[in-house]
Amino acid sequence: MNGNKIFLMPLDESLGEAVLELQRKNRSFFEQTSIERNNDFFTLEGQLQRIKKSEENSNQDKGYSFGIFLNDTQELIGEISLFKIERGPAQTGMVGYSLDKEHNGNGYMTEAVNLIVNYAFHDLKLHRIEAGVMPHNLGSIKVLEKSGFQKEGIARKNVKINGKWEDHQMLAIINDDIE
Repeated sequence: MNGNKIFLMPLDESLGEAVLELQRKNRSFFEQTSIERNNDFFTLEGQLQRIKKSEENSNQDKGYSFGIFLNDTQELIGEISLFKIERGPAQTGMVGYSLDKEHNGNGYMTEAVNLIVNYAFHDLKLHRIEAGVMPHNLGSIKVLEKSGFQKEGIARKNVKINGKWEDHQMLAIINDDIE
């Protein structure tokens, strides 16, 4: 999937080293808003296992994970995923993402979210995509709102972050082309 500044490409084992470097470089930054990770996560083997699981999820239509790359340098600067895909009457999924701290504020994540929403709605035929964001993470909320997501409410003590159950602002976007 190609955008103006970035492109999305499915994660595969050839990207293991680059994904590991991204995670290691941004460990303390990502830990502020993501689930706790054990030390194995920050090894090449841990990342290769995670990529393999992502490929299995994709093959089973349970989730899709992509690297976010700069068009001009092909540098991996982040990740974005659709997960918790539910078929049947719901036709829904959730989006989650992370971006190298050095690349925040350049519009890359807004572009990535727009690309993944287009993929989810047009290729996967999903009806609804949800996202949960810690209420103080105003940058992430702004990204989602720029991409058409609307606030729906607070999910109280929704996800355990750094050993503490945290509230999350829930946002969603609806595919009005699906009936």
